[in-house]
Amino acid sequence: MHFSSLGLSPALLRALERQHLLTPTPIQSQAIPVILAGHDTLARAQTGSGKTLAFGLPLLHKLANEPAQLPRQVRALVLVPTRELAIQVGATLRDLANQLPQAIKISVVFGGVSINPQMLAMRGGTDVVVATPGRLLDLVHHNALHLSATQILVLDEADRLLELGFEAELNRLLALLPANRQSLFFSATFAPAVAALAESMLREPVQINIGATDQEKPDIAQKAILVDAPRRTQLLRHLISDQKWKRVLVFVATKHSAEIVADKLRKVRIYAEPFHGELSQGKRSQVLSDFKASRLKVVIATDMASRGLDIFQLPVVVNYDLPRSADDYTHRIGRTGRAGEAGLAVSFVSHDTQPHFHLIEKRHGLQVPLEVVAGFEPELIEGPANAMPEAETAPASSSGQTGSANTGGVKGKRPSKKDKLRAQAARQQN
Repeated sequence: MHFSSLGLSPALLRALERQHLLTPTPIQSQAIPVILAGHDTLARAQTGSGKTLAFGLPLLHKLANEPAQLPRQVRALVLVPTRELAIQVGATLRDLANQLPQAIKISVVFGGVSINPQMLAMRGGTDVVVATPGRLLDLVHHNALHLSATQILVLDEADRLLELGFEAELNRLLALLPANRQSLFFSATFAPAVAALAESMLREPVQINIGATDQEKPDIAQKAILVDAPRRTQLLRHLISDQKWKRVLVFVATKHSAEIVADKLRKVRIYAEPFHGELSQGKRSQVLSDFKASRLKVVIATDMASRGLDIFQLPVVVNYDLPRSADDYTHRIGRTGRAGEAGLAVSFVSHDTQPHFHLIEKRHGLQVPLEVVAGFEPELIEGPANAMPEAETAPASSSGQTGSANTGGVKGKRPSKKDKLRAQAARQQN
């Protein structure tokens, strides 16, 4: 299939050709005709599947085919949960809009920076706004823009926007929009409760659910390593050195953890930086720029980095802390293995978090055997309640490969204290 078969304008097709984009992805081939036909849409597709173009192309097609309005009015609104995703979506839309014969002004607004430059940029109006909810409400409050003429509403990463943390802001924004509009909700995951809420906000939506085929699934190898929680930083250092990882995105549970882990890595001369919501926008932008350019080796991030970030050829993602929800696991590991590249996702699992990891496996239909890295064997916990299935306790070599060779362990059992001493002595002899 070619983009030309989807009903897009010749100008957009030429813009796509200039970017060497000729063949639509499954989400694009299904969503674009539905959106062009004016239907509300509830679409789910895996990370890295091309969702931005799936809603961006028909959005630009519609605006480009309408008479220009002066002063400009906000005709399309794209809501996103994070600043980084706002910047990324805005850049994608601008790259295409700049090649169209009719000028389409696209504004990107988000919090964490001064509101004054954004207000000045709104003078004369704008056609498309890509925004985080809080900053958009601030701009409305300052009369910098009005939403009464909005024809198209897009919720990108809709499941996050529909969560409790954004619900109040989202409801205030929806009240400002005209009832007669087209609404498009896109995400990689929709929990049942969120999906039901989304459907209630849409008018007879067309549902698009793109399940990846074996050929289309990201090439992501998934590993889980059993390790005591206090030794995770040491293990991370060991893996970065032993596996010669060039760039690693590490997910932790809190901003404080991001700072602490990054500091510990820097003390052993591993160039690492934290990435979380309390950093200034300038600092966050610099960290991402350095990371994408391989000037920075390790980024320690909270879940704010799990949505929408497109980091070209990112080889490794590490779950230092397991995500709180199974859906967030999908978003996290989806930062690697993008655009046909191979990737690796490693999860650190302690005895306390084993049940949660098994829940993640069950939710996603996974079977990821627990490995043990020599030198980082977890402490023994007595009692049959802590016994593990044989397949989950095969010891691992320092390279992360499962197997009992040279580990001093016995397959099907956790290494004993003597096993650990034998392994340590063997390493010292080598």
